[in-house]
Amino acid sequence: MTHTPLEREVVGEARRVLASAAGPLVLAVSGGCDSMVLLHAAHRVCPERVAAVATFDHGTGPAARRAAALVRREARRLGFSVAAGRARTAGTSEAEWRRARWAFLRRVAGGHAARVVTAHTRDDHVETVLMRVLRGSGARGLAGLHAESAVVRPFLSVNRGTIRALAAVWGAAFVDDPTNDSRRYLRNRIRLELLPALRAVQPDIDAVLLELSLRAAALRQDVDAAARTVSDVSRGGVLSVAASGVSGYCRESLALLWPAMAARVGLALDRRGTERVAAFTIDGRVGGRVQVSGGWELTRMHDRFELRRHDGVAPAERAFSAGRETRYGGWRFSPGAYRADDPWTAALPAGARWVVRGWQAGDRMTAAGAAAPRRVKRFLSDARISGPRRMAWPVVVMNGEVVWIPGVRRSEAATVRPGRPAVTYACEYDDRG
Repeated sequence: MTHTPLEREVVGEARRVLASAAGPLVLAVSGGCDSMVLLHAAHRVCPERVAAVATFDHGTGPAARRAAALVRREARRLGFSVAAGRARTAGTSEAEWRRARWAFLRRVAGGHAARVVTAHTRDDHVETVLMRVLRGSGARGLAGLHAESAVVRPFLSVNRGTIRALAAVWGAAFVDDPTNDSRRYLRNRIRLELLPALRAVQPDIDAVLLELSLRAAALRQDVDAAARTVSDVSRGGVLSVAASGVSGYCRESLALLWPAMAARVGLALDRRGTERVAAFTIDGRVGGRVQVSGGWELTRMHDRFELRRHDGVAPAERAFSAGRETRYGGWRFSPGAYRADDPWTAALPAGARWVVRGWQAGDRMTAAGAAAPRRVKRFLSDARISGPRRMAWPVVVMNGEVVWIPGVRRSEAATVRPGRPAVTYACEYDDRG
């Protein structure tokens, strides 16, 4: 039962938010003031739903070790299971610490089929939005912690000062990490210097930033919905965007839409990448492609754009074993029925040696029924296979000559011919369509 106004405000908000988050919970507790109040609040509100308390030592020194030890001790005293992790190497930046911490939290949550709960406060949110403003973020970034997420944040409408006051009322132990006072880190400079200066000039700056965030979050929801109507994600993790769905948009509109579409395959586009793909959507020619950060590449097809991760390395050549399945990267060649009208099937001469490899510049093939050889590249282009898909496309070779381009064309040597023993194969690829 709560008694003081502080308890009614903080515990009441925690109860409301956690009640709306179905399923088991993993509490992210660092040992700092906010997260230790979260620990005690969850114990009062829903102890039976806490699958584990997760704490992560970033390896930054004695304070981090004390904080992790405090979390383990207090969580066990309250009857919670504890999952503790530690960085293999001490990072030097906020981004490194965040990546390592969240990789750990997601592993713990995944093991319990649970949602992560953090102690982010209203102040944390204001700082995040201001950081995004300084970086020139669009709507996706300016939504800040109001963006839709699987993470549960029960203190997002509560001030940091209120949390600290409640910690004093409860006598909750916590560890103040000295790195929180270092001007070396951008968030600390914003918290300790920039925001106080802005508040002195514009006292309502926090409310302005929060309103900006709410409007950006609403816009982000609308853009995400639009992104789902014009793009699809294949089983191979390739984003396909209908060219008709993005035609006619100006660069500013595309700069809003593309980050939402790219996020569907786990790619976070920065400002430069967003500008590049927006321009390419308007000006790119069929068969053209543009590089995006992180090994991603956007290709213009006849009727669509494809965004995929591309490493530029073709699998090594593989020899067929007659009558047995042969795999080549994501491709599977299996014994199957031959169909004259289906270029995904072929009849390969029995007794010959066939290999599958990536096509190479200069490769030629004489198609069944044709009088002269033609470049494989032209066959692929006619089939609307371009960019990274073309670079990874296999060909079947016999005696040094290309005899089959799966899904595209065959030579006479890969067709059924009277009186010639053959082994028939069908080719499949998970991302074929």
